[in-house]
Amino acid sequence: MRETFGLSLYRHLTSVSGPLLDVLLRRRLVQGKEDAERLPERRGVAASPRPGGALVWMHCASVGESLSVLPLIDTLTRERPDLHFLITSGTLTSARLMGERLPANAIHQFIPLDHPDYCARFLDHWQPDFGLIIESELWPNLILGARARSIPLVLANARLSEKSFHSWQRARRSIGFLLTRFELILAQDLHSAERFRALGAVDVSVPGNLKYDANPLPVDDGALATLREQTGERPLWLAASTHEGEEAVAGRIHARLKTIWPDLLTLIVPRHPARGDAIAKALRTSGLSVAQRSQDEVPDAATDIYLADTLGEIGLFYRLAPIAFIGGSLTETGGHNPLEAVRLETALLFGPHMFNFAEPAADLLNAGAAIQVENEDALGVALERWLADADAVADVAAQGKIVGETMTGVTTRVCDMLIPLLPPAKSARNA
Repeated sequence: MRETFGLSLYRHLTSVSGPLLDVLLRRRLVQGKEDAERLPERRGVAASPRPGGALVWMHCASVGESLSVLPLIDTLTRERPDLHFLITSGTLTSARLMGERLPANAIHQFIPLDHPDYCARFLDHWQPDFGLIIESELWPNLILGARARSIPLVLANARLSEKSFHSWQRARRSIGFLLTRFELILAQDLHSAERFRALGAVDVSVPGNLKYDANPLPVDDGALATLREQTGERPLWLAASTHEGEEAVAGRIHARLKTIWPDLLTLIVPRHPARGDAIAKALRTSGLSVAQRSQDEVPDAATDIYLADTLGEIGLFYRLAPIAFIGGSLTETGGHNPLEAVRLETALLFGPHMFNFAEPAADLLNAGAAIQVENEDALGVALERWLADADAVADVAAQGKIVGETMTGVTTRVCDMLIPLLPPAKSARNA
């Protein structure tokens, strides 16, 4: 296939986009979305030397994708101890988490913006021997630049929604050309695989979703003991990974349930901790007493809402709370990974929009291991019922843990498909 006119036009327009990208980066820096010290990485300037030997590059859009590759890095390292890994992502949160959790043989860098010169600078410095793009972040200059340098690419954990599929159909030839630049596409589910094939992908397999195999969320045992002491025997529930609007829902439900349980404590962990100050202000304006974790405030007897607007601590709160609501599911965000919670024996509730995790959500519902609610009122009713029935909560949590333990093995299947595609150690680019 020849490069399409649409892709050629895109490459030309992005080649002259440098001044606009400078404005974009400055704006993102002011908004707190970029790290000033690491801004050169967004222009392809490396902050570290390339390690010697075979280098596997994994690009992950944000937090969820970054966490999903950690077990894969561990598994590939056991099979090939000579490998080094370069992990790229585009958000501050993912960068901080990777800085904390990557093993010694892995480096994190911010992904360069999709300018031909930035991508060339990035690829020429790192010279990866193999590239793994996680999910569906397809940057044409980066993909075509890698293929021009004979870097084999795999699109892994690939997901394509019905909405995105119809959008991509408007540029069918261009997207088909990009998809054929991949040696292999590893889809999360059968529906995504069918859509990729319809757009022109050739070699598509369905090993499953890497996020199902993510390591158990970490916890600081000392922090957990402290929180248990601070909350005592108070009834409590957790609104986890919430998005805009869902914190207000949690606040209104708390106010209603407090008439039944005067000492009720509601825990809120926003998906984006940077929103913490705005959330706290809005909840306080509604008449609720809020303790904000990022400000080192602790929940006392008068606290209504404990706002955990900190990074990487959701595992702590899943362990603390017997009941959790999965955020992003009352809005059309598509929900978040329910398996993270059930593997920690938390009874789950979620809203009508769980399309990002449709398969595990359906399995949990079929097993009686979660409750799906349609709206705010139904969520309040379900919480009232569970807060009054600890035995029912324990039964649901136990069933959920069983379901979570059955949905494993994806990492091993993906690893088995990747190993034959990796170059032998002696042929690594910078051996």
